[in-house]
Parts: sequence; structure tokens; C-alpha cells
Amino acid sequence: MKSEKAAPTKPKRTAPAKPEQIAPTKPKTTAAAKRRRIARTRIEIHPLTSDRWKDLASLFGERGACGGCWCMWWRLARSAFLKGKGAGNRRALRRIVSTGGVPGLIAYSDGTPAGWCSVAPREDFPVLSRSRVLAPVDDSPVWSIVCFFVAKPFRRAGLTAALIQGALAYSKKKGAAIVEGYPVEPKKGNLPDAFAYTGLASSFRGAGFAEVARRSATRPFMRYYL
Repeated sequence: MKSEKAAPTKPKRTAPAKPEQIAPTKPKTTAAAKRRRIARTRIEIHPLTSDRWKDLASLFGERGACGGCWCMWWRLARSAFLKGKGAGNRRALRRIVSTGGVPGLIAYSDGTPAGWCSVAPREDFPVLSRSRVLAPVDDSPVWSIVCFFVAKPFRRAGLTAALIQGALAYSKKKGAAIVEGYPVEPKKGNLPDAFAYTGLASSFRGAGFAEVARRSATRPFMRYYL
């Protein structure tokens, strides 16, 4: 009896392995590259008037820049500020604008609202006088730069420096002889943006401000004489 021969099996064809696809990584945008990009745009700085309110609201967003502040921290008693956090503080700032007050300046990059600087006569910010660190150093009438807010796409690109220059020009136009700033100067390392809302000392020095007092290790009291 002849033995049955098994039919030869054909080798299975396997599909060639697909090369592993690696998602392309986006190159990191360095601060220098961002500064160059912003420098190529048209930067304009204007006083915040009622016709520009919508631009500020767009810039500040739902959080009112930070934590429902709406730049009222230095203007209101602490109890009133906390009670008005969010919508109440927004109404308070809008009331200033709608009655003809100018609480600060808004910066545009190619027409897009990009940054904010609160500047006005010091008496518009009564909380300063109640501060042990920021109480007046003398009786001279001064204007004060108390706050900055820059939208994320425009941060670390020199917009704060442009806003300081805009604040000096605006203050001079309004008759100011002295402009004060109350920036922070971290002991080491970078400071989170949320804690640098009064600006960095290096930005003020770069604009020509001089330190006139220091009651806190990280908070120089600076002035510019127009």
C-alpha cells in the first residue's frame, strides 16, 4: 500500500511591516523668535474709552484677566473687591469707562487686542496708600502704573516694555511730572505670570525708571521723572 504524500503547503505571505509613523513635533517657539514675530506686527496703544470696551472684554475673557479681578484690585476696598469678584468688578470697571474715566491703556497687535496697562493718578488707587510696602514716599503728585495683562500668544515678546512707554507718553500728555511703578523682583528663577501682574523690575529699569525706596526684598518702589 502506497503511503499518501502530503501536499506541499504554500508559505503564507505576510504583508510587509509598515514603517512606524512618528507624529512630527512642532518646533518650540523661543522668546527671541516670538519677539521677532511681534516686532513685525503693527503695535498700537490707545486709552481705554467706551468705544474700545468690547476689545478689553475680549482681551480679559471670562476670568476678567485673572480670578474675576477686572483690574479693580487697587481701586476697591478689599471687602468690596471680594464681593464683586467677576460680574460685579466688571460692572465697576465699565462704570468708570462709561462715565468718561480712562483707567488704562490697551495694546493692539495688527488690530488684535493683545495687552493692558492700568495707569492713572495715584489717588485713583486708594489701596496703595493703605499698603505698608507701597505707601507714598513723599507728597509729590504722581501717576501710577499698577497692573499689566498680556494675552498668552504675546507674552515674553516685549509688549510690556511697549506698554510702559505708552503709559509714560500718556501720563506726560495728561500733565504728569512723575510716574511710579511697583514691580516685583524675584530673588531667583522665573516668576509665574499670575504673580508678575505689576510688572518686573527689569522692564522698568529698561524704560529708565530708578528705584527710590524698597520696603520689601522683592518689591522696589520705582519712579520716572518726565
